[in-house]
Amino acid sequence: MGLKRICASIRKYNNFLITAHTNLEGDALGSELSFYSLIRKLGKQGVILNEDGIPYGHDFLPGIKKIRKLDDKSSSIKFDCLVVLDCADLKRTGGVYRINKNNKPVLNIDHHISNRGFGDAHWVDPQASSCSEMIYRIYKQMRIPISRPEAICLYTGMMTDTGSFRYSNTSSFTHQAVAELLKFNINVPLIYRYVYENLAMDETKLLIKLLPQISFSVGGRIAYFKLKRNLLKNGAISMDLGDQLLSFGRSIKGVEVVLLFKESPGVKNQVRINLRSHGKVDVNKIAAIFGGGGHKTAAGCTAHGETNQVVKQVLASIQRVLK
Repeated sequence: MGLKRICASIRKYNNFLITAHTNLEGDALGSELSFYSLIRKLGKQGVILNEDGIPYGHDFLPGIKKIRKLDDKSSSIKFDCLVVLDCADLKRTGGVYRINKNNKPVLNIDHHISNRGFGDAHWVDPQASSCSEMIYRIYKQMRIPISRPEAICLYTGMMTDTGSFRYSNTSSFTHQAVAELLKFNINVPLIYRYVYENLAMDETKLLIKLLPQISFSVGGRIAYFKLKRNLLKNGAISMDLGDQLLSFGRSIKGVEVVLLFKESPGVKNQVRINLRSHGKVDVNKIAAIFGGGGHKTAAGCTAHGETNQVVKQVLASIQRVLK
C-alpha cells in the first residue's frame, strides 16, 4: 500500500473523521488542518477530533477553531472513514478510535518507523520528515492547489518535526517543499516565535528551577530530568516546557541521549518517557522495550512502576548500547 492507495481512498469516501495522537504538537495539528482543507476542496465533509485540547502557542494556525476535543457528544459524529494521522498505533489517538464502533474503514498516514501498517489503507514513510510533508505530497499527487492557510499549516508541521530543519530527517525534498510554501509570504519569524519563544512567565520561573535538576549518566553521555507528579497537576507544566528541557539537554557537549521522565498525574506508578538522541542510540528501539516507539532520534513510551526503578531500567537499556 502507499500514496496512490490513500489518494484513491480519499476520492472514494465522502465524510471523514480526522484525528491524530495524544499530546498534540505542530506536526499533528498541521497535518489535520491541511488534510481537512484538502477534503473540503474536493467537496467532501469532515470533522477533526482529538483526545486533547490545543497546545499552548498554536492558536495562530488557520482553521484551529474547527478542531474539536473528545467529549460525551463525540459518539454522535457521523462518518464513513476514520483518518489517523501521525500515529504509530491506533490506540495513540486516546479515546477517539473507540468512536469507530461500526468498524468504518481506517486510513493510516504516518512517518514513524514503529508503525506496523494498521488500517484498511496505510501509507507509512519513515523517510518523510513529518506527517505534514506526507500531506503535502497528497496535495501534489491529487493536483489540488495549495493556498496560504494550508501553506502555514504544512510549514509549521515540517518546521516543528525537524527541529527547525536541524534534525537528520530533513531531506532535500523537505527543503524543496518548504521553498514552495514560502512563496505564500509566510511570516517565518512569527511562526517560530509563537511555537518556540512563547513561554508563559510562570513556566519560565518553573524552567529556571528545573534546569539545575538535570542528572547525568555514563560520563555525561546521557542527560535526564525527572518531573514529579505534583508539578503536573492542573497543567502546571506543558509539552512546550518539556521540549525546552529536552532541547537544553541536547545542546550540551558530549550528551548523546536526553530523557524526560514525567510521572502521570492521577495515576500511581505510571511514567511517561520522552527520548531524544543524536543518532548513535536508536531511541525507537529503546522505547519499544517499554511498549512505545517513534523515530530513531525521537521516541516516547509509558512505563509502569516506581519512578526511580523505571529510570534505572531505561538507563540500563541505553548503557548497554553505549558500551
